[in-house]
Amino acid sequence: MFIVRNRKIWYILSGILVIISLFSVFYFGLKLSIDFTGGSLLEVEYQTSRPQIYDLQNATNKLNLGNISFQPTGEKGLLLRLRTLTEDEHQNLLNALGINNQYKLNEIRFDSIGPVIGSELQRKSLIAISLVVLMIILYIAFAFRKVSKPVSSFKYGLMAVVALVHDVTVPTGVFAILGKFFNVEIDILFITALLTILGFSVHDTIVVFDRVRENLKKGIGKGPTSLKLSQSGFEETVGLSVNQTIVRSINTSLTVLLVLLAIFFFGGETTKYFALALLIGVFLGTYSSIFLASPLLVTLYNFQQRKKTK
Repeated sequence: MFIVRNRKIWYILSGILVIISLFSVFYFGLKLSIDFTGGSLLEVEYQTSRPQIYDLQNATNKLNLGNISFQPTGEKGLLLRLRTLTEDEHQNLLNALGINNQYKLNEIRFDSIGPVIGSELQRKSLIAISLVVLMIILYIAFAFRKVSKPVSSFKYGLMAVVALVHDVTVPTGVFAILGKFFNVEIDILFITALLTILGFSVHDTIVVFDRVRENLKKGIGKGPTSLKLSQSGFEETVGLSVNQTIVRSINTSLTVLLVLLAIFFFGGETTKYFALALLIGVFLGTYSSIFLASPLLVTLYNFQQRKKTK
């Protein structure tokens, strides 16, 4: 009951996180990778040791290739992201990475992504996220169709989506800040992470809502002589449902977080920020299911009751 009764605290905390995240996104913007903007990706591996990034930057600056992102991979590997290159520029870059033939290297891959493909990825990513949100609303509305009182089944879905917006907005804001100060780029893996967060978050929320549905069917929270909910009955029902599922939600999330922490610290560079996005999203998904989605149901119910009494 503590969580539901003190819901204003969670609303304020969530609101602050969302506002900071939105400010970061609109003020700093997102640093898009070549997956979206188009460009070239070059991966090489040195035979002995890898030069210092500072030396590589000095050597490549002379080629006037614009901004180049250097990302070490493993002990000897290097991943470069930069604008689209011609074949001559490609060969000159390989020579520069050898720094006057002091270092022997092997080219692992060289890919070019045109801006047409980049814009297509942006469009499909937005469509994918929009469809996921729409299907979540429809699914929850259908699943909770037999529990239309005191809150309609559609509003269960709506509250779940409010929590989802919170869960994807904050990681996006974090990556806007990382992009501004640490040159972390948004790639297609980040979109994959957001879609995964949506699925994990709504799963956790449905577990709590399903317990609310069961308790409503059992009559928990109803007055002793009435079939209708007492004035505080719905709040009691939701509070009890949260208490009954909170340990399960936290334990499930902890097992996922431990795996993601292992990937973040011991995995490769290409999956590091993918794991970070999931870490933030899984934590927020658990938080929003307990502290946001469920209390929002109570707030919505109280709002409906006040309208009826006017």
